[in-house]
Amino acid sequence: MIPIPLNDHIRRQTFWYVTLLLILANTYVFLFELSLGRRLNRFIRVNGLVPALYTGPHAVTPTHPVAFFGPMFTSMFLHAGWLHLIGNMLFLFVFGRSVEDRYGHGNFLLMYFLCGMVAALSDIVMNPGSPIPTIGASGAIAGILGAYLVSFPTARITTLIPLLIIFWTVQIPAILILGYWFLIQFVTGFQMLSIESATGGGVAWWAHVGGFIAGMILALIFPKRRRRMVEV
Repeated sequence: MIPIPLNDHIRRQTFWYVTLLLILANTYVFLFELSLGRRLNRFIRVNGLVPALYTGPHAVTPTHPVAFFGPMFTSMFLHAGWLHLIGNMLFLFVFGRSVEDRYGHGNFLLMYFLCGMVAALSDIVMNPGSPIPTIGASGAIAGILGAYLVSFPTARITTLIPLLIIFWTVQIPAILILGYWFLIQFVTGFQMLSIESATGGGVAWWAHVGGFIAGMILALIFPKRRRRMVEV
């Protein structure tokens, strides 16, 4: 049973145009991916994050900033399929709007990309020899989830609960649904360590963990635009 967040219930004071622009940018890049045909695999290898390129005697270093940081940035806009894209954008929509309103448009965008970078570094550290490109916005979005947990722990999240062929909605406090989400990432990350070391690939669980923790820390550091939560 995987709970699916649909909406929060916070009255926002500003429009969430940075969140909207990120959703549109990710969608546009995915549609561009679909247009590449046979060139897609090469495009993913060039623009995805390949942990093996950052380790070993010939590893790329920060002294070559484009080669080092470029894939960390571009990989945030790539997705492996419609389900991957829609799932990430749904989480960004539900939780990003209120975080953007809380911290301001510029700080929200900075937080998003910083969390994405930390997520990428976490993936490199935990999967140093993997030759398989890591792609997706989930590491950056995980940071937004962490910031939301710090900022709005008691906010009510309308959540879809699929149970066999029955779907029902409930309102769950953010601390429960986000705590549950983080626990899954953390526990599964440990369980998959031996498997991923053998296969060289898999879901970037540790990128999610690293991004989430980075978001929590940044939420405590970044200045807030308003101090109280108003629910509707």
